[in-house]
Amino acid sequence: MRNILLFDLDQTILNRNASLISFISWQVNFFQLVPQELKDAFIKKFVELDNNGNVWKDIVYSQLIKDFDIKNFTVDELLQSYITDFNKFSIGFDNVQKVISDLYQKGYRIGLVSNGKTPFQEHNFYALGLTQYFSTIVVSEAISLRKPDKKIFAYACNQLNCSPSDCIFIGDNPKADIEGAKNVGMKTIFFHPNQILKPPITDESIHHYDELELAINRINK
Repeated sequence: MRNILLFDLDQTILNRNASLISFISWQVNFFQLVPQELKDAFIKKFVELDNNGNVWKDIVYSQLIKDFDIKNFTVDELLQSYITDFNKFSIGFDNVQKVISDLYQKGYRIGLVSNGKTPFQEHNFYALGLTQYFSTIVVSEAISLRKPDKKIFAYACNQLNCSPSDCIFIGDNPKADIEGAKNVGMKTIFFHPNQILKPPITDESIHHYDELELAINRINK
């Protein structure tokens, strides 16, 4: 039985898209960055520049300050707010807490393996109130390894004193999560809350956390 569950964070446990929009909306209002009639355009541009978290926010804010002619705040000031305040807007996917709690109670050991900056990602995760269920939290910048590098998955296994064949990896990124985990011998569950046209090669595929335990059980048959 594969009794180790490893989760990605962004768009897997953390609904990053919803969290980001909630944060930007607050930041626009709090700092009065643009008039209200430009707020939607600002949010849309931020999301576009952010590119699903692949562009760090100093670049994003530099462009936004230029595009919206923001004069009262610097890139560093807005970036510091992002680093400090984003976690206050962390939103988990529906039923994530109940499902992970149930799996923990049933004896599964659970870990997190996330690409991103430290301690930024840890703080976003802590805000979801799930740390009591997790035996290890691995963030790429903290160990200078990044998915899909095999070494980051091996590092997580070492932390849990297990082998890749004991693990099921749950994630939303076809390359970093699914391909990366499969390449080290883990089973995989592709989590995609929104239907995509061509899912990756994976052992199971789910849209909602209510489907997760059944997917795990099918893998463990």
